[in-house]
Formats: sequence, C-alpha cells, structure tokens
Amino acid sequence: MFKKILFALAILITGFVVLVSRQPSTFRIERSLTMATPADLPFGLVNDFHRWHFWSPWDAMDPQMKKTFDGPYAGPGATYAWSGNDKVGQGKMTILDAKPYERINIQLEFQKPWEAVNATTFTFQPAAEGSVTVSWIMEGHNTFVGKAFSLFMDMDGMIGKDFEKGLASIKTLTEQEAKNRLEREAKAKAEAEAAAQAPAPTDAPQATTTTP
Repeated sequence: MFKKILFALAILITGFVVLVSRQPSTFRIERSLTMATPADLPFGLVNDFHRWHFWSPWDAMDPQMKKTFDGPYAGPGATYAWSGNDKVGQGKMTILDAKPYERINIQLEFQKPWEAVNATTFTFQPAAEGSVTVSWIMEGHNTFVGKAFSLFMDMDGMIGKDFEKGLASIKTLTEQEAKNRLEREAKAKAEAEAAAQAPAPTDAPQATTTTP
C-alpha cells in the first residue's frame, strides 16, 4: 500500500512538473489609457522618480516605505530604490533610455519577496487633437516558480489592475494641469491684449511763468 501511495505521488509530481514546464517562458502585461493632455505632462510624471508618489499605485500600499534616489534628478541614469512591507517588497528601478514625449525604458529589479529583472516601458502616442495615449508595459522571463504561480493566479489581472490605477491617476493629474495651463495662457493673453489696447499716456502739461 505504501509503495502504491509513493508511486501515485510520483506520478502527480511528475505531471505537475510537466504541466508547469509547458507554461509560457515569457510574459507581457500591458495597459493603455488616452488622456486629454499634451504628451509632455504625463512624460514628466514618469521621467522623474521623485514625482511617482503622486500617482504610483504602490505608494499607497505602504506610506512608510523607504525610498532612495540616486544618479541624475530625472531621465536616463536616474535610479529609485524602495523597501517596504510585504505588499511592496524591495527593489530598484533605473531609467535606461528616454526619448522626450515618446518613450521611457526602465529596468525593474525585484529583490524581495522574490528576485526578478523585468523590462518596463512607457510609450506616449498622439491621439485626438490635444490628447495622448499612454501605455504601460512590463515584460520578462518566467522562472519555474513564476510558471507555477501562473497556474493558480492571474498575474495579468493582478498587475494589470495596478497599471490601470496608476494610469488613471496620471490622467487625473495631467488633465487638470492641462486645464490650468490653458487658463494661465488665456489670462496672460487677455492681459497682453488689454495692455496693447490701453491709450498711451500723454505728457503732463508744462507749467508756464509770466514776467511781471
């Protein structure tokens, strides 16, 4: 009986290993959102790690999360390391390349609760007039553990949900700033036009004196 149980377990384990090994060796998670804003506004929020706390879905998961910034203030070479609770773990991001208002490439390194290195890309594609479609993409290789997790958890759904939250926050922030920018420009234009139409000041009459 004991041998039969061991044999059955061996079959189950072998079957599980075969099933896991047949899972995709790579993954790609992508979400996009169109925003009524010029591309420079969302680009600026992503290109500067110091501004991620305004929109990142993970900052809210651990307000006490420790952050370290290094390298240039923004753009290629800038790094952002974090260490927090079980929900956010520990890791590091590095901006590898940034083409203004078009694309930002980031290397994403997870250190805890597991180790992994993934490629993250943000793209900014012109949409309707005055709008831009922002895409958030993460790609990487699945280890055996990652393949096993994919059998029980919908990684695309879990991470994709966070991407959707982050993009929605970027949309809210940038659309408001775009509106404020238009209002400032309209006010400045009105003030300039009013100044141009104002009558030119006349010279004050000079005092005259008479000789007695």
